[in-house]
Amino acid sequence: MLGGSRGVIVPAAGAEGGDKAAHVRQMFARIAPRYDLMNRLMTGGRDQAWRRAAARLAAPPPGTLALDLATGTGDLALALLGETAARGVVGVDFVEGMLRLGRAKLEAVGERRVRLLAGDALSLPFADGSFGCVASAFLLRNLADLRAGLAEMRRVTAPGGSVVALEITQPTLPGWRQAFRLYFHRVVPAVGALVARNRDAYTYLPHSVDRFVAPAELARLMEGVGLRDVRVRRVGLGTVTIHVGHVERAGLAGAAA
Repeated sequence: MLGGSRGVIVPAAGAEGGDKAAHVRQMFARIAPRYDLMNRLMTGGRDQAWRRAAARLAAPPPGTLALDLATGTGDLALALLGETAARGVVGVDFVEGMLRLGRAKLEAVGERRVRLLAGDALSLPFADGSFGCVASAFLLRNLADLRAGLAEMRRVTAPGGSVVALEITQPTLPGWRQAFRLYFHRVVPAVGALVARNRDAYTYLPHSVDRFVAPAELARLMEGVGLRDVRVRRVGLGTVTIHVGHVERAGLAGAAA
């Protein structure tokens, strides 16, 4: 794992896409062994409930495949199996260390309906319309090209399916917004240094949230790539959003045209 002596890994807002992707891949590879533990500590264990909520909102048509994009260690993939009628889940991540941990987790619980693959969220190795839903947890702010990533999620979603994104966001309630910012920018990096031995990654986290688009702008971007009926749900006292957009069925799209 990365020691505390290196510089903070915070790609600049204008960084080249390849540079940002490399930074993110290296960072997640370093924190992979303590990734699940840090998620539980930072959220008081609520991150699993948020994944289950996102899975229920994804609601892939019964018998279809679901895609968990940036699957990490597979928690959202397992939520999709547990909360929906999907017949199976494909999980994709570009950090092999995360995938190894995910495969071990699946083997430990005897789950064989999840297949974990290495892949790039901006260039998915799947045909158009392959999945009943595409879901992601805490992915979008790490993408080198947000619009391209959303378009790729839309491309591989079948007509009648959904695209769901679970993301950290800034709360809006006065007082709570300031308290959350203090916790996120001061406490989380300190816990990351102690538990994951990596202050850098957990300093990148709040800075990446600061730079990410507001929920309303993300909804507009989803609509811009062709998703319809985009809705936003806030959970976690307003610190987390779940965006849901739908791909129109072929008949409805034709009628609208």
